[in-house]
Amino acid sequence: MMIKCITFDLDDTLWECKPVILKAEKTCYQWIEKYYPKISSTYSFEQLIQNRIEYMQEHPDDVYDLTKIRKDWLSELADKFSYPQQMAEDAFHIFWLARNQVTLYDGTLEVLEQLSTKYRLGVISNGNADVNHIGIGQYFDFSVHVNEIGVAKPDARIFQYALTLANSTASETLHVGDHPTYDVIGALNAGLHAIWYNPQHKKWDKDKSPSAIIAHLNEIAPHVERIIRGSI
Repeated sequence: MMIKCITFDLDDTLWECKPVILKAEKTCYQWIEKYYPKISSTYSFEQLIQNRIEYMQEHPDDVYDLTKIRKDWLSELADKFSYPQQMAEDAFHIFWLARNQVTLYDGTLEVLEQLSTKYRLGVISNGNADVNHIGIGQYFDFSVHVNEIGVAKPDARIFQYALTLANSTASETLHVGDHPTYDVIGALNAGLHAIWYNPQHKKWDKDKSPSAIIAHLNEIAPHVERIIRGSI
């Protein structure tokens, strides 16, 4: 058995997501306060977050594409307060720039550098982070985001699309991610091998089992060797 390609989830796999998004939300709100004060006079920071959450709940069919649904929400907000539609584009850009200011988990760069010398590396993400903007794009051969194909993990089609970009078969491809359903079950159902990144040592409670469970990204390489040898 050969492994030719390793794909990665991004948020909560290569960096912690929650503080990044919170900071990006605050940065965007401060920008709105400065340039579009009618909105911030009506909504506190917490209230505006709640407004966005309610909008997402009202548009479940669009939740797979986080960029689209945030832009649509901002567009509706601009209309509500009689601001030009450019406000939505500009506000999203402010959010997106801050959203890509991440702090990689310790050892991530070393792991990516090591793996990229032996395997094709790819990104399969439901989010809107950009590895090139972040500064780690040189380690990846391709990226797949939901807005490209209109489906999100765990849909098998997003993994199958990645296989075409990787020029590898499912059995030759390993996916690494933190989410039991989106990453592990999604990859397994598409025929890929799957490593569950689980630094919190949570209990696995799904019917299908991951190819391996790791608490640190530097454990990937030895597990890949075990998969190749067919020992797991």
